[in-house]
Amino acid sequence: MTRTSSFKPTSARDRLMMGLDVPTVQQAEALVKATEGAVGVYKIGMELQFAGGLELARDLAASGHRIFLDVKLHDIDNTILRAVKNVARMGVTFMTLHAYPKTMRAAVQALREDGNTDLCLLGVTVLTSMDEADLIAAGYKGPIADLVQARAADAREAGMGGIVCAATEVGSLKTILGDELVSVTPGIRPSGHAAGDQKRVMTPGDAIRAGSDYLVVGRPLNQATDPRATADAIVAEIAAAL
Repeated sequence: MTRTSSFKPTSARDRLMMGLDVPTVQQAEALVKATEGAVGVYKIGMELQFAGGLELARDLAASGHRIFLDVKLHDIDNTILRAVKNVARMGVTFMTLHAYPKTMRAAVQALREDGNTDLCLLGVTVLTSMDEADLIAAGYKGPIADLVQARAADAREAGMGGIVCAATEVGSLKTILGDELVSVTPGIRPSGHAAGDQKRVMTPGDAIRAGSDYLVVGRPLNQATDPRATADAIVAEIAAAL
């Protein structure tokens, strides 16, 4: 089942996903108000989810915003199937699961059973905060690039809408992803911004030139003195790179 054509970005602004990585709904609402119309998608991750962010996701989706629910699910098949059905009813546009084959197949099955074509399932390959040493410490062998490619292939085979990976790897995945799956790349740092805990990073322009469809920008936006101006600058860099 192919669902991904409608999830391809159509403008430079569409490609910018802002991470609402703040501890309270009030702070998140303030950031949305400050940047409304300046970004394409708002991402709600775990920190905010545990502070009322799920209701905020429903409310923002109902008001017409494109929402990326970054839940990174991974569980037994039945739990995944039921959870994904509930997420799909929230009206969000994107959600994440860890890119394990059984997990992804169960998620895709949930959408098939409900006939849902409005939710883009994203398989998280390898977190951008990890490097080769972290991978080895977690019990994996081989370069990160090999594992990312394997998980991208599994995502396509499962019928997922796309993957999450570092922009440093996206160029090597185009033959695997084809024209159907979208690539979402966190670890985006405009020039002059600290990498923080991210280890595989790129600037917005370099990420677009590498082939990224969507760029996730968190701290450089939500910690900015003027988030709207920062978003506008990132969108301009994206547009110049297209």
